[in-house]
Amino acid sequence: MISQLASINHADHDLYAREKVLNSAIIAADISSGWEAYLEIFDAFYADRVEVSDGTESGPVSGRERIRALFFKFLVPLHVMAEIGGLSVQIRESPIHGDTADETHSAWSVDLIGVSGRTCQISWCTLRRWADSRVVYESHYDYKQTGGPLTIDDLRLSPSPASVGDQRPS
Repeated sequence: MISQLASINHADHDLYAREKVLNSAIIAADISSGWEAYLEIFDAFYADRVEVSDGTESGPVSGRERIRALFFKFLVPLHVMAEIGGLSVQIRESPIHGDTADETHSAWSVDLIGVSGRTCQISWCTLRRWADSRVVYESHYDYKQTGGPLTIDDLRLSPSPASVGDQRPS
C-alpha cells in the first residue's frame, strides 16, 4: 500500500513538473522575436491526437496539425504587431491546485500594451489532461477582458520619416 502511494505521489510530481516546464517555456518565449518558439513548444508538449476546446459552441478541435494551423493564424499577426507595431506582450500564469489525477489547471493573463500606453488585459483559465508526458486535452474557460481593444492608434505602423524621405519618384 505504501509503495502505491509513493508511486502516485511520484506521478503527481512528474505531472506538475511537466506542467511547470511547459508554462515556463510559454512565458519565456518572446513573440516580438518570432512565432517559431511557440510552435516548437506546442510540438514538444502536445500529443499528435490532442483535442483543444475554447468553450464555444463550435466544439473542440482535434489533431495537432489542425490546432497548429489555427495557432499559426493567431501568432503571426501578434508577432507583426509586436515586432513592427511596438506592441508589448506580457504573459503571466498561476497554478490552480486540483485533485484530479493526470489533470492540471492554471490561470493565465496577457497584457497587450500599445505604444500609446493603452492596455488590454485578457485572462482565462486552462485545464490540461496529460498522458505519457504529453497534453492530450486542453480546455480554456472563464475568459475576461479588461480594457477595450487596442486600435491602430495604439501601434506604430506608419513609416518612419527617414524612410519616407528616401523614396524617390520613378
